[in-house]
Amino acid sequence: MAHSPRIKFILGGVLILAAVIYLIVSSTQASAQYFLTIEELNAKGESIIGKNVRVSGAVLGDTIQYDPQSLTLQFSVAHVTADNREIEAQGGLAEVLYQATIDPNRPRLQVIYHGPKPDLLRNEAQAIMTGKMGADGIFYADELLLKCPTRYEEAVPVQAEG
Repeated sequence: MAHSPRIKFILGGVLILAAVIYLIVSSTQASAQYFLTIEELNAKGESIIGKNVRVSGAVLGDTIQYDPQSLTLQFSVAHVTADNREIEAQGGLAEVLYQATIDPNRPRLQVIYHGPKPDLLRNEAQAIMTGKMGADGIFYADELLLKCPTRYEEAVPVQAEG
């Protein structure tokens, strides 16, 4: 019976370790939520209406309308590829976002969001929105994340040879 406390200690440690691993895996999957491009969203058609999804696009600055009384923000986004290799081949994210905003033939999506107007909401920003597609063809965003890559990013300095 001298081994009984030791077995309980080991068993308790294994259970705690299993719980920690489960929490890490489940939180990683939740935060690594995949987002759809506007083309992918359009391809799903009516099957996506009313379902919670995440979609990304380039903000079209001249479409931004904000009503500070009702906290209603409306804007449109243009399709941007989600393929990192394609983004690099086209000159980086800033260039891809710029090209998306000047191309009138890109698929576009109208967005409505209720809340304070984010400071980073401007032309060529990348918008990643979580919400639902309405039957009216408008995307109703619950969450709005914006990224504004600068068009004049400096190259990484070359390391001095010693």
